[in-house]
Amino acid sequence: MGPEQIGDWVLHELPRLNRMILQEDAPTELLHAELEEHVLNHLPEVAQLTPLQAQRLVVNLGFVGASVARHYQEHAPGGVKHPELAFEGLTAGAERFPFRAYFAALAEHTGTGHYDRDSFASLVRWNVGRIRVLLGDEVLAELPGVFEDGRIRSYTGTAGEERFFLLVKQGEAVELAVNELLCPLTREDASLICEDARHRVRIATVLLDALRRLMVDFASLPPEQAMPAEHFMDVFRQFAAHWTLDDIPPSGALDPEALKRDFLLGIAVDDYDRQARRLFPALLDAERRELDTLMSMPTLPERVLAAIGTDPHELRLGDDGDLRRHLAHHPALIDWYRLLQMHARAAGAHLMLSKKFLFKPQRARDAAGLGDRELVSNRAGTTGMTETFLERLTRARQNHVLAPLRPVITAENRESGPFAEVRSAGGATRRVVVELAG
Repeated sequence: MGPEQIGDWVLHELPRLNRMILQEDAPTELLHAELEEHVLNHLPEVAQLTPLQAQRLVVNLGFVGASVARHYQEHAPGGVKHPELAFEGLTAGAERFPFRAYFAALAEHTGTGHYDRDSFASLVRWNVGRIRVLLGDEVLAELPGVFEDGRIRSYTGTAGEERFFLLVKQGEAVELAVNELLCPLTREDASLICEDARHRVRIATVLLDALRRLMVDFASLPPEQAMPAEHFMDVFRQFAAHWTLDDIPPSGALDPEALKRDFLLGIAVDDYDRQARRLFPALLDAERRELDTLMSMPTLPERVLAAIGTDPHELRLGDDGDLRRHLAHHPALIDWYRLLQMHARAAGAHLMLSKKFLFKPQRARDAAGLGDRELVSNRAGTTGMTETFLERLTRARQNHVLAPLRPVITAENRESGPFAEVRSAGGATRRVVVELAG
């Protein structure tokens, strides 16, 4: 059995076994026996693999490891306190390497700096196929996967899990398109108020509205067309269990493009740098480098204010007359204001999703005396972000550097028509499309 056959087993048999164990139709020992017979004993030497094959195997074995960790901790007394014991006796390949050591070597062989357990990169970006972001017929960004089969691997094989992985990768692809528009403006010689910069900012605003709409539309779907909150809380999230007590489970908080955008546009949270660096071990090498660079720079809105001869403190102290003069002399401020407003609205849509699928249902359970899950708490995100902290982040994005302009931004200037579309110079309308290629 080669890597392709192992991939087929993870795609079809692992979800079946997970469903059987969750429904108490099979013991957890059956998973170990089937893994040894069909997967673990057939794993190739890591050195024989290409980096691409290693990436594919990281995805597949990430689902294996998550399944083993979850079922052990749910069934073994005290298992949550000793998650590493889930992998005892689990060996890989003819040389019978311990599973965790084999996975770590495999992750290193990808050449990406991948974590030594499943992560956002492998579960979402590598797992789901190529996503393209188009404005009309112009491709603004592409986010490839590592498979060519058009399939999305999941824990239990349900359509809801596949749809959720797809939604998260679509969001990351749109964020990538936004960042690719804005990152060139970080160059020291870049003008942030010229017509080219204003055009980039307008397109980025349209894209952030498309991101917001993706989340709002998903939340508005009937549960059977999205994912029931009960499945999200009791099935899907519970596979994000620890492999060791101090590791970082996969989470949307690890989306590097979202983190980059916060450092490009700024967020008024004193310890945000520290919060982001806490996640660094679970990011890829290139992501850590890019974030390090952005953290050391002034934000783009701060540079915009410097370009017009003021700063955030002076802007806050200015009266209406001062603010109107700034807008009259530097109309680019209106474009940047709209961008920051849409950045905050997109964050609000993410908070709404979190409340709908996690925090509100858990509060209802608490009120009914049903308590919480022992394995992965539904009172916080998998990296520990509580509802209160997410609300704090959303308010911080609303309280952006250009927020003092809000009283003098007229209704006409506050919105610029339908954000989901852009009119070209010839008058044609171009809409944002986020598609799964193939």
